[in-house]
Amino acid sequence: MGRPPQRFSSSSSLIGKVRRRYLRRRDSVAYARSLGVQVGEDCRIINVNFGSEPYLVKLGDHVSATQTHFITHDGGVWVFRQRQPDADLIAPIVVGNNVFLGMSVTVLPGVSIGDNVVVGAGAVVTHDLPSDCVAVGAPAKPIRTIDEYWQSVESLLVPTKLLGPDEKRRYLEEHFGP
Repeated sequence: MGRPPQRFSSSSSLIGKVRRRYLRRRDSVAYARSLGVQVGEDCRIINVNFGSEPYLVKLGDHVSATQTHFITHDGGVWVFRQRQPDADLIAPIVVGNNVFLGMSVTVLPGVSIGDNVVVGAGAVVTHDLPSDCVAVGAPAKPIRTIDEYWQSVESLLVPTKLLGPDEKRRYLEEHFGP
């Protein structure tokens, strides 16, 4: 015998879903805070999943995350349910100040990420990352210091961040050629 199908006939639950979806797109920081995430100042959060215990995630100031997954529990303990039916493995996640989490980064339970850190796209952060580093891979490992990263990109920078779309296009077409 299975469970009866879940019904979402209540208009308040539908209204709540629409409201949450709107808030998530319009003000993602406010949405994260409404879930219980501790979010510092000047953060950029784009399509982030805070998992089933969002109140265990803490983001410092000036954190950028795009399509990041914060996972505060280890679902692998499923295999021990017969041995211990109420077993859970849950731990908080702490992200420091001035951190960039590239697209599709996954951060696992109990991880702390230091200050001034860049985590490359697609990385899986399984252990703590120290401050002032660039980390990549699965599992994520530091590959250089933040100063070494700056030295490697400084000569490649283009001054387009404050330009409007048309100005930016003109600049980039002129800079990179046809």
